[in-house]
Amino acid sequence: MRKYIAEFVGTAMLTLIACGVAVVTNNLVAISLAFGLVIVAMAYSIGNVSGCHINPAVSLGLFVAGKMKFDELWKYVVSQVLGAICGSVLLGVILESFDALGANSFPDGKILMALLVEVILTFVFVTVILGVTDKKENSSVSGIVIGLTLTLVHLFGCNFTGTSVNPARSLAPAIFQGGDALSQVWLFIVAPLVGACLAGYFYKYVLKTK
Repeated sequence: MRKYIAEFVGTAMLTLIACGVAVVTNNLVAISLAFGLVIVAMAYSIGNVSGCHINPAVSLGLFVAGKMKFDELWKYVVSQVLGAICGSVLLGVILESFDALGANSFPDGKILMALLVEVILTFVFVTVILGVTDKKENSSVSGIVIGLTLTLVHLFGCNFTGTSVNPARSLAPAIFQGGDALSQVWLFIVAPLVGACLAGYFYKYVLKTK
């Protein structure tokens, strides 16, 4: 139960703080750093309990790579989604409005572009996680590496889709914003999960050392 509580809290903090920065600043560098720094902070605080996935795509990638059992997977995902919803609620209360909570979006007619961007960025992000956590000697720096990678993918993807690579972080604000955010959220669920599966298989059959 400690693992699932940790995932709930971690995902809530990611959604509250990082999406909050996205809403308040609307600045590419600030947004990218916010997402990366939250991951670093959570990795070194809850990582020893749950591994600090705080992202259903990461959990799915670990499952496909053979590093997680299905019984844990679905409990992680439920905890993460509920945590993200809690984070969005807190953000809405703080902002005194639920009209803008940092939901992802893509331009009309750019579905293929958005799918490709999200699949590729999630593949990169999850591959780095699987690779850097594969060796125990990396444990002291893995949180920094993963956080910087999330910063990197945001720097690239924000101008295209706002960068999701995390279905929970996208679903929660879309639920409350409604409109285009809710009608487009399917892409930010499907694409990261596809990218995570590809990363899991890539690790399992190409990168795995044991």
